[in-house]
Amino acid sequence: MRSRTSHRRTPRTAQRRVAAVALAGVAALIATAVQSGAATAAAGTAPRTASAAAPGSEPVKLTPAQRAALMRQADSVKAETAKDLGLGAKEKLVVRDVLKDRDGTVHVRYERTYDGLPVLGGDLIVQGDSAGEADRVVKATRAAVKPATTAAKVPAAKAEAQALSAAQAEKAEGADVDRAPRKVIWAADGKPVVAYETVVGGLQHDGTPQELHVVTDATTGEKLYEWQAVQNGTGHTVYSGTVDLTTTQSGSTYNLTDGARGGHKTYNLNRGTSGTGTLFSGSDDVWGNGSPSNAESAGADAHYGAALTWDYYKNVHGRTGIRGDGVGAYSRVHYGNNYVNAFWSDSCFCMTYGDGSGNANPLTSIDVAAHEMSHGLTSATAGLVYSGESGGLNEATSDIFGSTVEFYANNSSDVGDYLIGEEIDINGNGTPLRYMDKPSKDGRSKDSWYSGIGSIDVHYSSGVANHFFYLLSEGSGTKTINGVTYDSPTSDGLPVTGIGRAKAEKIWFRALTTKFTSTTNYAAARTGTLAATGELYGADSAEYKAVQDAWAAVNVGTRSGGPGGGGTTFESTTDVAIPDAGAAVTSAITVTGRTGNAPANLQVAVDIVHTWSGDLVVDLVAPDGTSYRLRNRTGGSADNINETYTVNASSETANGTWRLRVQDTARYDTGYINGWSLTFP
Repeated sequence: MRSRTSHRRTPRTAQRRVAAVALAGVAALIATAVQSGAATAAAGTAPRTASAAAPGSEPVKLTPAQRAALMRQADSVKAETAKDLGLGAKEKLVVRDVLKDRDGTVHVRYERTYDGLPVLGGDLIVQGDSAGEADRVVKATRAAVKPATTAAKVPAAKAEAQALSAAQAEKAEGADVDRAPRKVIWAADGKPVVAYETVVGGLQHDGTPQELHVVTDATTGEKLYEWQAVQNGTGHTVYSGTVDLTTTQSGSTYNLTDGARGGHKTYNLNRGTSGTGTLFSGSDDVWGNGSPSNAESAGADAHYGAALTWDYYKNVHGRTGIRGDGVGAYSRVHYGNNYVNAFWSDSCFCMTYGDGSGNANPLTSIDVAAHEMSHGLTSATAGLVYSGESGGLNEATSDIFGSTVEFYANNSSDVGDYLIGEEIDINGNGTPLRYMDKPSKDGRSKDSWYSGIGSIDVHYSSGVANHFFYLLSEGSGTKTINGVTYDSPTSDGLPVTGIGRAKAEKIWFRALTTKFTSTTNYAAARTGTLAATGELYGADSAEYKAVQDAWAAVNVGTRSGGPGGGGTTFESTTDVAIPDAGAAVTSAITVTGRTGNAPANLQVAVDIVHTWSGDLVVDLVAPDGTSYRLRNRTGGSADNINETYTVNASSETANGTWRLRVQDTARYDTGYINGWSLTFP
């Protein structure tokens, strides 16, 4: 067999109506129904700069073999890593993903088990000089995983009935238990408890395959959480004109198998809703005629979109394949009858596309293909749960990379823009599915964060991150890009100057793959993107300030130089064990790039996990050794310390090594410093 590159052109067709849904596991593009703290800022914008990312913080383009070797190395020392992290004797780590920076820093993502049970919301990322070395750690939950019991008091049948009821409430068709209840530890809500996870199959109300996960407290029978894991989201293509396709020849027959990209295949379901259908094949190497009525045209679009997305992640971000293992996903087109959606499913590791209303509008444009494939990336990395604020971030990530892949394609028939689904005409009037510059233009999405945003459909809560990304890339106000005019507002009425899409996409990718966890919300996304920006461009850079300003412009956090935590943040996420009734321990942060003295309102954010906070004395120690008492055995029997203190440090030189000093002065209770930060307004 041999691979070939063929050329095909697909004329544009009339605009089309589309709907899709995106989740962590199976993701669709469009929502079909809506589910039932303002920040202050100071004026000022971050100028667009030409500064380059720190070379050492750029990712290495790992081959599948190199990635596998790093994962084996991390797996071989996972018991030692667990010990270094202070995990309990019943906790084990499971290696899930690995990335490496050019300076040798390795980021390993782990799942966690407790007494043999999976810990949902217990994932974490460690960063060190070698695979498994934990110099820094990012955790999905800050709580110690110590459930009161692992014994279930509620029968599994009750959890199963509850899951089926949840599916029926969503008007699912043919709902049936796909995976029987399994015992897990549910840690995503803060306090770990023993629970059942039940998965219900069948079809969602719009015909999308269903993979509904329902979590039930195994001691009380209370429903704790639910989420969907199916995320809706030469060839003569329908949308992209005549394009090059990599195909395979076997004897006298050609087929849509891309041997250059992990063996990606494109199949024709021919209105079916299960299996893979038939691999597109033929006696010539010409695919489709640009018309939706020709079955090969949509196949050419899907094959092209998958190739573009593969190349984008490999060439821009150094990732070979969605999982980083060099294995291609596959595509299925012509799903169902009049199916107005597209989706990604982890269970098949594939993208699936319907043909839209009247089977005349296939959902196979570049940004839709990249959107769905990017759900697979999120699932393989951060694993953002497809519900609440993490679900909005999951959906936004697919929109963000759907847009950046479209720009990367540089296709004159489908130019790059910050409009999602503009080619498929989901509304029937030529308007796009979503707008990144002003999400509320679609009538449902939100421009800015508010306290209840986690309760709405993830396709609309995603507007906050989409808007942030646009502002970070291009800035606020009116401008025209590739013939499209945008006019992006800000929640605080202050302007934002962008840093360019090339920098913004690197920041988002690094945050997704090395900072975000399954439970990341918008506040944590701000922290993660700032950490990623600090590593790439420096914590005192114009890019860092621009990230602060862009988040403030969507009501998440404060402006650079503003009150209440704005400015530059230096952080330590290294765990430090606190000995019971023992000597004081310290955690260090080195501050660089500041001028003059520290401010009179230095913000010290402290995160300590401890079973009796009233035992603890906590001090901030300046570079010259001056001590500032933050807490002196207060809090009584309450667990943990998670508080931000304001310190008048105006007599101290800003640059240097600052330390958080903690001492346990009484017996019987233990804990550790989970992390802390210094913010210079």
